[in-house]
Amino acid sequence: MCAQCEMLNADATDAFAGKMLGALNGAALAMMTSIGHRTGLFDAMAASDTPVTSQELAFKSGLQERYVREWLGAMTTGEIVDYDAETSRYDLPEAHAAVLTREAGAGNMGIAAQFISVLGGVEDKIVNCFHQGGGVPYEEFGRFHEVMAEESNGTVVGGLRPHILPLCDGLEARLEKGISVLDVGCGRGRAMLALADAYPASHFTGYDLCAETVAYAQEQARARGLANVRFEQMDVTRFDAVESFDLITAFDSIHDQAAPATVLSNISRALKKDGVFLMQDISASSEVQNNIGHPLAPFLYTISTMHCMTVSLAQDGAGLGTCWGRELAEKMLREAGFTSVTINSLEHDIMNEFYVATK
Repeated sequence: MCAQCEMLNADATDAFAGKMLGALNGAALAMMTSIGHRTGLFDAMAASDTPVTSQELAFKSGLQERYVREWLGAMTTGEIVDYDAETSRYDLPEAHAAVLTREAGAGNMGIAAQFISVLGGVEDKIVNCFHQGGGVPYEEFGRFHEVMAEESNGTVVGGLRPHILPLCDGLEARLEKGISVLDVGCGRGRAMLALADAYPASHFTGYDLCAETVAYAQEQARARGLANVRFEQMDVTRFDAVESFDLITAFDSIHDQAAPATVLSNISRALKKDGVFLMQDISASSEVQNNIGHPLAPFLYTISTMHCMTVSLAQDGAGLGTCWGRELAEKMLREAGFTSVTINSLEHDIMNEFYVATK
């Protein structure tokens, strides 16, 4: 190999090594960001009128100072928190607080950072699947449902009335008058609980495969005194309602299904003739080359490998994965019996797209 070629190869290797160092530090910061979110450290820093010492932050947060100080070390060297060495005080810049505190709502990236730690808990099982095949079932995922519900609260619940429901012409008026609504893959029921509270004349049902999430949703409905919503454990590949619902929703749940084509057909059959299917799913292409440059693509394929694909394969399912993509999604919707499919993007949401489908 010529000397110039060797130099170019060395430069490329060094550049790639630098990229991987960045990835390593980014993963570490994601874990520390998750901890900062869960412990309320970001919120405590943002609420302080002045920069704080590690002792003051520990006192404000009710946490152990030694752990707080080490966490602040990661935040400082990761350039998330500013540090004044002369006063030993730390400050969370306002621009950073805008995407790391609970006041940020759907823009709080501390919520999403939790997925890194949660999914790391099943790494050994996923590695085994690489060798043996199969998948990792829902029950192995620890806090996943809790984190997913928190994420859904920001991306779905907060946007329902201002952004999502208006995508369907006349839907809000119909909800106010009173219609029958089903949510497929309801999780902890945040969306249906919010809608049941907002539209007391309508009746809401949530189906989910996991008993844990259904029990949680049922308890929340009881605690809020909502008589117009119910939750049921259901394998939606087997439900066979016919023209029973005016609106069916599926928020980020279809690609996880063992038999998504069957589920979509069941949804089509269960809709009344003038019914609407409103589906939230990931904003991505079915073709990997089209996702190069997508700001969240590596994260999405990781989520797919570590959760969405594997929970489907654990049921001997299709294993569509997170990035099944808009091309395949539209094709499957039409094959399920929907003649009109509109794909909508929301300006504030780079992760999701919203499908409005009618028969």
